[in-house]
Amino acid sequence: MSYNEGDITFLRDQMKDLYQIKTGLEAKFPGRKFAIDGHLLGSAGEVLAAYHYHLELFRSSEKSHDAVAADGRLVQIKATQGNRVSMRSKPDYLIVLLIDLNSGEAIEVYNGPGEKVWNACGALSSNGTRSITLSRLRSFSSYVEGSQRIEAVRPIRSWAEEQ
Repeated sequence: MSYNEGDITFLRDQMKDLYQIKTGLEAKFPGRKFAIDGHLLGSAGEVLAAYHYHLELFRSSEKSHDAVAADGRLVQIKATQGNRVSMRSKPDYLIVLLIDLNSGEAIEVYNGPGEKVWNACGALSSNGTRSITLSRLRSFSSYVEGSQRIEAVRPIRSWAEEQ
């Protein structure tokens, strides 16, 4: 399924509303965290990646990959609002997006081959995932050549350029 600008504007507006609700709940109930994570954040990231990179999404919760690019490359998509992402398996290609808490926009952190990232991830945790920090991904991103990236068909901010 392809998404249009109106779909993405709707998603961004809804994400901004969720973040405002989260902030309000945390202010009302000090010491409690109302995290926006898991499937909600992951699905938002997948939709945003599909829009920006013209990816064809697979059904939810596929094991290793979330989408296929127009050129046939298999892509795992990870979205976060924090400082790390976790993976369960080695992807062929990886796109990592940071979701801006204020705008609901996606910011590209990493776009490239997945093997080097997978090999650099930490040890297997008790929940069966391995994680890597965004700062480490940013350093890897600077070495990815243009031909190794999934081409964005719509503009997307780059975290590396903003830091």
